[in-house]
Amino acid sequence: MARITASVYTSHVPAIGAALDLGKSGEPYWQPLFAGYEPSKAWMKENTPDVIFLVYNDHANAFSLDLIPTFAIGTAASYQPADEGWGPRPVPAVEGHPALAAHIAQSVIQQDFDLTVVNAIDVDHGLTVPLSLMFGQPEAWPCKVIPFAVNVVQYPVPSGARCFALGQAIRRAVESFEEPLKVQIWGTGGMSHQLQGARAGLINADWDNAFLDRIIADPVGLSQVPHIEYVREAGSEGIELVMWLIARGAMSDIAGGPPPKVLHRFFHVPASNTAVGHLILENG
Repeated sequence: MARITASVYTSHVPAIGAALDLGKSGEPYWQPLFAGYEPSKAWMKENTPDVIFLVYNDHANAFSLDLIPTFAIGTAASYQPADEGWGPRPVPAVEGHPALAAHIAQSVIQQDFDLTVVNAIDVDHGLTVPLSLMFGQPEAWPCKVIPFAVNVVQYPVPSGARCFALGQAIRRAVESFEEPLKVQIWGTGGMSHQLQGARAGLINADWDNAFLDRIIADPVGLSQVPHIEYVREAGSEGIELVMWLIARGAMSDIAGGPPPKVLHRFFHVPASNTAVGHLILENG
């Protein structure tokens, strides 16, 4: 059977991708951030999965305000980098896993989660920046990826509790797939940031680090945090952090297994106008 071996959590700031693509990762501003991912890249070389189930949010590239699915799973064989207004990132195309994606869609929908099945989609920085942070700049991504887009852009958005329960459904789906695949689930977005309005530029490092503490040790309690707290404490775009709860809900301790191992934790301020958080949890 397939199994989830680890969960990875990271911010997906578009400026990080630009810094890599333009050869600026060694500059004084960016070097501390990329140094924080070096242990993760080393771990990933030794623990490359067969498939990554990558939870992210589209930034009005694949989905416009005309059509906004709450949860959308990519079932295609491949995905091209999206043109976000200045050309697509110079990164490899993403190879999908249609069989596992279709199985997860079938299983999760039968568990009463209404997913939108997407057979063709371009993927933006929300998905490609995490891959770049964990794999560097390869000629091809070393594993297959299932994109899972969550609406955290246009209200109403799903609650933390709903996302946490969805992660549990995804774990059950993966474990019922008969091929012996190693799967990682990634939660991306955040941490605290606000891009507009009177509080533009807001960063709340204390709240962010408390969030990291709780997603490790108190994910059930964290799943009950209401939307208004994310917005008040982490800014209007801080709501992206509910996507981390999908990945955390898929870990085996939530189903009665041992606590996960914390393999790496990193926090950095700032990257552009965002606080960057990163965590790797391995199933016990």
